[in-house]
Amino acid sequence: MLDLRINLVCLGAAALLGMSATSQAAGLVYQPVDPSFGGNPANGQVLLDLANAQNKYTAPSAATAGAAAAQTPLEQFNSELQEAILSRVASSATNSIIGANGQLVPGTVQTGNFSITISNLSNGLLQVSTTDTSTGATTTFQVSQ
Repeated sequence: MLDLRINLVCLGAAALLGMSATSQAAGLVYQPVDPSFGGNPANGQVLLDLANAQNKYTAPSAATAGAAAAQTPLEQFNSELQEAILSRVASSATNSIIGANGQLVPGTVQTGNFSITISNLSNGLLQVSTTDTSTGATTTFQVSQ
């Protein structure tokens, strides 16, 4: 019985040695999946379908996209002129409320229909309030000094 166990152990050890002697390791080889990078061309449609399934973007509706295109050349010019004038007014107002040292100067500036008020707050912040004098609408934000 002991002889049988020894024979089985020897046989198992020989089998393990035989397997390890015949097995060889091979290097890993990168194989791209995407056909754009050298992968199998049959993967193209599968990858496209997966991308489309994950795509949550929806194109703007024709009504939204066509609103700007529906303007006449005169309306487009008027719109661009209005934007340019508002930009110049904002730039002028900015020059009036920023001091030589680059910091905001407390006070009030009137520009057309808007009133810009800058005031010091007790916590070291400046509060900038812009009021549309024609409608009374106000927006406010705070900045550090």
